[in-house]
Amino acid sequence: MAGLCVALVAGEASGDILGAGLMRALKDRHPDVEFIGVGGPLMQAQGLSSYFPMERLAVMGLVEVLGRLRELLKRRKLLVQTLIERKPDVFIGIDAPDFNLNIELQLRRAGIKTVHYVSPSVWAWRQKRVLKIREGCDLMLTLFPFEARFYEEKGVPVRFVGHPLADTIALDADRSAARAELNLPQGSLVALMPGSRGGEVGRLGGLFLDAAERLRALVPGVHFVVPCANAERRAQLEQMLPGRDLPLTLLDGRSHQALAACDAVLIASGTATLEALLFKRPMVVAYRMAPLTYWILKRLVKSPYVSLPNLLAQRLLVPELLQEAATPDALAQTLAPLIRAGVEQTEGFDQIHRTLRRDASNQAAEAVLALIR
Repeated sequence: MAGLCVALVAGEASGDILGAGLMRALKDRHPDVEFIGVGGPLMQAQGLSSYFPMERLAVMGLVEVLGRLRELLKRRKLLVQTLIERKPDVFIGIDAPDFNLNIELQLRRAGIKTVHYVSPSVWAWRQKRVLKIREGCDLMLTLFPFEARFYEEKGVPVRFVGHPLADTIALDADRSAARAELNLPQGSLVALMPGSRGGEVGRLGGLFLDAAERLRALVPGVHFVVPCANAERRAQLEQMLPGRDLPLTLLDGRSHQALAACDAVLIASGTATLEALLFKRPMVVAYRMAPLTYWILKRLVKSPYVSLPNLLAQRLLVPELLQEAATPDALAQTLAPLIRAGVEQTEGFDQIHRTLRRDASNQAAEAVLALIR
């Protein structure tokens, strides 16, 4: 395959990480490969010439998207035209399904091979999207095995490649080393992780701190650590602390060290639950959303669980307390026993970690090259 040209589009930081790993693995096999498309600093460092800054794609939330819709559609149209002219050997859309699936459909119709890396949660809701994926996608690369099973049933060519985080996080993290590094005490330590978005911290921050106050009565001498996603989240949490009597350490970022250091985690449902699982820390998952959103989702979502650990275990491995069930007392009562005896959870986590640890970037590169061949 002389003069291999690979087009990739990533829309946010997590996609930039995945894309860079995949590009590195492709370069190992084809040193003269050319990369075009859209990506962030990590993908550019691997040699991607990005047509425009990735930040222009990273929009969260409906209202923000509407404000930028014209620009997004214009950029997408231009991108499709450019790629059809360039005729790369393969196009790889990394996550960002609302942006990428449409590009894949148009490119595949123009005779370009297409790959989508990271499945959207079609197995949970908006299952009709699978029809669009089947039409637009020569190959789906999934991070989780339950996703691959879903696509196989729906007749979409799929390969489960494993999760890059499972490759990078050690099978057994050193708890006391992490504590020493963060200057944290050696007694019972609980991490509070109410999410990385403003709305999540607004809904869960106070609740998690209330639960922490209740937990002090149940677990004497417990200390708390809160990794803050950024300066805004830290300021938001600091405003919730006055009037509370909590032995608590706030960290800037460093969520991996906090997970390595703690005995148990009170955590918002989301990607962070996968990280807690890979660090083998017993957890209680909580979530609250606007009542109307919850009511709508309850009717749309086809899955019996909301948290990744339970979806991966295909059983209720970790407690999920949602909406009204997520009270400070219930969270504290559920978490307290796990600080000392979370072994059933951690054994399940270890098994899942080994399943997901498959050298994802190399698996993905092999699958992409096999498709081109």
